Amino acid sequence: MSRDGRRIEMRHGAGGPAMRELVGSLFARGAPMGIEGGVGLGALDDGAALRLGERWLVFTTDGHVIDPPFFPGGDIGRLAVCGAVNDLAVMGATDVLGLSLAVVVEEGYAHADLERIQASIEAACREADTRVLTGDTKVMRRGEIDGVVLTTSAIGLVREGGDPVRDAGLRPEDEILVTGTIGDHGMAVMTRRHDLSVGAGDGELLSDVAPLNGLIAAALAAGGPAVVAMKDPTRGGVASALHEMAQKSGVGVVLEEERLPVRPAVRAACELLGIDPLQVANEGKALLGVRPEASDAVLAALHAHPLGKHARRIGRCTATRVGSLILDTGFGRRLVTESEGELLPRIC
Repeated sequence: MSRDGRRIEMRHGAGGPAMRELVGSLFARGAPMGIEGGVGLGALDDGAALRLGERWLVFTTDGHVIDPPFFPGGDIGRLAVCGAVNDLAVMGATDVLGLSLAVVVEEGYAHADLERIQASIEAACREADTRVLTGDTKVMRRGEIDGVVLTTSAIGLVREGGDPVRDAGLRPEDEILVTGTIGDHGMAVMTRRHDLSVGAGDGELLSDVAPLNGLIAAALAAGGPAVVAMKDPTRGGVASALHEMAQKSGVGVVLEEERLPVRPAVRAACELLGIDPLQVANEGKALLGVRPEASDAVLAALHAHPLGKHARRIGRCTATRVGSLILDTGFGRRLVTESEGELLPRIC
């Protein structure tokens, strides 16, 4: 407990304003925004960027405590690899040099489950064309942790001649693209954890967890420097990610509701639980801010990739309502807020 009596709450890990305030005022306190012209901890981006000869090196780290560790469409092992790879990718580092992996496991944990997790790690690394280079293992006594915790760090290179892509490069009239359907991961985990079911005709709920470096490489090849901002909408969902991008960039963002790609099963689950799909976590999607003249080319490149076939242009940036996210429903407009609480703890 701090001297003033404050305590950490679950909302401080939810990916929204409370978490950003905690990280910014405590862990990143006094940290530089940039490192020799690159990106430092103080920028609160998805990683750090440092100049390495003629290219940029991006470094990131990600912890994973998801419950349950096995869920429809993936598991904690696949999540650990994809989470780190995607943090690199949305900063433009699509050439992933390697990962480190720290495993903390509870005494009595099933060896077969650990083997299953390791197999998923290896499979996800093959998909991302990378590998685990180093790591560490600890075993805790029964009850000291819940099952298994994984932490991955990763390093990658930005394409030759390119610069890191920040989450703060938007300006008015830029267009917002999303690489696929939203809310898949959060709803898959939530319904499995609470043993919920949706209508049989709505389809199966599956996490979208996937490595995005190949998809992002295709988008960057098509758009080049016209791709000016990127972020993966994990905790807090699309709403939290776009709020952060808008606030850092000094723009407003207007989304068109009819263009938001939401699977029927996800929409049904969200309606059942009274949750906005914009606030639900994703683990295999990215948001791209693109200059208007390059938007069609980038969207075509996304559609040509297996992971981007459901990509959509969902909104644009404005010079008004700076830092705000507005949803145009076709009948009117409403303000989209970030969730102050934790919709689903231990989502990643």
